[in-house]
Amino acid sequence: MKPFNTKKYSNTDVEEVKRLNAQSGLSYNEVKQLLAQHYQKENK
Repeated sequence: MKPFNTKKYSNTDVEEVKRLNAQSGLSYNEVKQLLAQHYQKENK
């Protein structure tokens, strides 16, 4: 069996992208969740 090629379609190294994304900080949805929690605490 051949090893899985992560550079299949656009010559993009998918594993490198995943690694860089993991180091980039909060995602958009994580920021929204934190803001919602902060808002709920402030308005109780």
